[in-house]
Amino acid sequence: MSSLPLLSIQQLNIQFNTGEGSFHALQDISFDVDRGGITAIVGESGSGKSVTALSVLKLLPTPPAEYSSGKIMFSEDGKTAADVLHMSDEQIRKLRGNRISMIFQEPMTSLNPLITCGVQVAEAVMLHRNIPRKQASEIAFELFRQVQLPDPAGMLNRYPHQLSGGQKQRVMIAMAMSCEPSLLIADEPTTALDVTVQRNILALIKDLQRSKNMGVIFITHDLGLVSEIADRVIVMYRGRIVEQGNKEQVLNNPVHPYTKALLACRPILHLPGERLPLVSDYMEGRDTEGNAETKRTVPAVYESNSPDVALIEVRDLSVWFPARKSLFGKPKEFTKAVDGVNFSIFRGETLGLVGESGCGKTTLGRALLRLVDPTNGSIQYNGKELTGMSRKELKPYRKDIQIIFQDPFSSLNPRIPVGTAIREVMQVHGLGSNERDRTENTVTLLEKVGLSADHFSRYPHEFSGGQRQRIGIARALALNPGFLVCDESVSALDVSVQAQVLNLLNDLKKEYGFTVLFISHDLSVVHYISDRIIVMNRGRIEEIGPAGEVFHSPKMDYTRKLLAAIPGKK
Repeated sequence: MSSLPLLSIQQLNIQFNTGEGSFHALQDISFDVDRGGITAIVGESGSGKSVTALSVLKLLPTPPAEYSSGKIMFSEDGKTAADVLHMSDEQIRKLRGNRISMIFQEPMTSLNPLITCGVQVAEAVMLHRNIPRKQASEIAFELFRQVQLPDPAGMLNRYPHQLSGGQKQRVMIAMAMSCEPSLLIADEPTTALDVTVQRNILALIKDLQRSKNMGVIFITHDLGLVSEIADRVIVMYRGRIVEQGNKEQVLNNPVHPYTKALLACRPILHLPGERLPLVSDYMEGRDTEGNAETKRTVPAVYESNSPDVALIEVRDLSVWFPARKSLFGKPKEFTKAVDGVNFSIFRGETLGLVGESGCGKTTLGRALLRLVDPTNGSIQYNGKELTGMSRKELKPYRKDIQIIFQDPFSSLNPRIPVGTAIREVMQVHGLGSNERDRTENTVTLLEKVGLSADHFSRYPHEFSGGQRQRIGIARALALNPGFLVCDESVSALDVSVQAQVLNLLNDLKKEYGFTVLFISHDLSVVHYISDRIIVMNRGRIEEIGPAGEVFHSPKMDYTRKLLAAIPGKK
């Protein structure tokens, strides 16, 4: 007699009941997870993958969630199985974090900022194993060592804010592994992490899965990651499973148009400037191979290196932050976020800036905008020195130099309609003859970025992540800038939404003719969007050159390491 699967979800239906009616989040979901195997659930935001994961531990709030029908059968011994949906609260508490653990996407919101990392992991061990604190602390130390945290003894006494993103995620993995669960659920555990940190986290999860013979549900929107880690793949679309099978079958011979779309819209598969296909192209049956619109490219890259066409000249620029101060407040040590960099940005080009977290790329971008003050060095914009200017002197230049942030939600005022937020920018800088004129210009901008006039009066929380990023782009373009900084502006987006935003940036750049500094930790995206690439490492420029040359023939070992870490790179 064959053993039962570790987890078997059978005909699961979940709906959310709100004042506006019922919404079917999951419809007839069925799949199994085996011991010692990794099952990846893939789909865009809103596809139902996270709802599926949360339902396994009954973490969905009821109401508004309602488990309409179906079963979630969990079998630890392979002989008997219990339906999670019919477990009592006490039984579920014993299951959560003990036999089934979960790693969430954003570790900072999952960790208590007021308690040291060691105490948090030790408490999880004490709760489920009923052992003394001293022994729990020893187990926490061993777990920190297993997840390869540097200085595990020191990490026990650090607070979450003192750790990098990758280190916080390792703490979450240690906590999830503290009771040696039979099933581990990883919900987008590497989103927005550097490719090198991401690769280390993937390798760590895989090593732990093999050594503990765990079953793993790995949730992601990136099929490139799936090729690195999964045994089986489940593709979800609008609350349904549209395709499932072993990794080779789904990735090499996809059947459903949605799966084909997720595979095709990754920038790494396309030539720089080539228009990226969209999910809608596949779902609506448009010809993505022969369609001229799909293959349309942006204008040829700017090739001149003549100094007289440089829009921005950066010379010996440094930005240092005090790391340790004396008793009287005088800095004794500095963190050299940017340390003596030199480069030019030519008029009309897109310059990519890539590197790991902490390399100084965001600080450099903000220094160019004078959002942080340089310690020393020179920044010339259109021949004018910016470093010595006062806030009043800088105001005219603020109009011409704009930024698109990584998280558009936090950069938008939640109490102001998005149309008002865009119109306000024009008012501050005296654009438009009157309020009506500015409103008309705002509506035109919204339509240019793929939204409509109806969106003018809506608030930020009423939009998806991709729509909010479009609003951020519209606001940046409201002043018709000559220079635009995109700071990780597509890093946290689904691959399909990322394709839409990259196409939009290319279209708008062609129409408006602005110059772009495109900051990212993803070399495949930077290669696709950029004319030239700067690679930064520890505050310094490691390598600079034409995008194709840096991507295909890197000169430096550090660049080669970044390239090797790109998931799904062929």
